[in-house]
Amino acid sequence: MDEKIRIDKWLWQARFFKTRSLSAKLVSGGHLRLNGSKISKPAQNVTLGDVLTFPQGRIVRMVRIEALGTRRGPAPEAQALYFDMTEKQDPVPRNPRYEGKGRPDKKERRALDLSRRDGAF
Repeated sequence: MDEKIRIDKWLWQARFFKTRSLSAKLVSGGHLRLNGSKISKPAQNVTLGDVLTFPQGRIVRMVRIEALGTRRGPAPEAQALYFDMTEKQDPVPRNPRYEGKGRPDKKERRALDLSRRDGAF
């Protein structure tokens, strides 16, 4: 018999999300792909060999389901449920700083104060 499990439950058991409602919110928001196609129902069933693609933090995770869990166990047990196919990604910079744009940092502020005291302004 071909075993199946709900996608939100599997994501929670594999410890990708702290709560099952968070995993359900990701799926219902349309941010998860199952074998390349978008799904939006947390009750969607998954089986062994399915490939999931979803954002987690600042990276996009790509995992293949290796086993269907029976419980949300410890981390080593959860890591045995999937094979991580995520490619190495460069971290996305938060806010790029351009010369003369944005608020000055502490060092730049002191330089400004020093130049103002010297009579430049």
